[in-house]
Amino acid sequence: MAQLMAAVAEERDKIGTEPPVDVEERAATFAGTIDETVVAEAGGRIVGMIHVEVSRFGYGELGMLVDAGWRGRGVGSALVRASIDLARERGLHKLCLDVWPTNAAALALYRKFGFVEEGLLVKQYRRASGELWDALSMGLVLD
Repeated sequence: MAQLMAAVAEERDKIGTEPPVDVEERAATFAGTIDETVVAEAGGRIVGMIHVEVSRFGYGELGMLVDAGWRGRGVGSALVRASIDLARERGLHKLCLDVWPTNAAALALYRKFGFVEEGLLVKQYRRASGELWDALSMGLVLD
């Protein structure tokens, strides 16, 4: 999982994390989150993952990444579906996430599953370059 995160971080425009990623440190962090993380594997290699950070207020925050070579092939859909199932199993009432407004593929994926835009976070994330990026907050109320 840590190696996948490092690879996606290298792209600099899909997730908030930017290089360099300390793979050993990140692997140790991930080791404690197994119960809330779903992975997609192909050929014995992790090609995608989604994490549900459970809030004490009954909602979950999503963080997802998919290997560049596996995007557009159903991995993201399978992961989002699995995260919704996991959230329901945990008794959560809502899932939420932040996404770059420029990430059209991710926005389409989340909308497909019923996530709606809840707000624009203006200049929310400081990038390594010093730029300030907006983020779009989305949510899905679970039945």
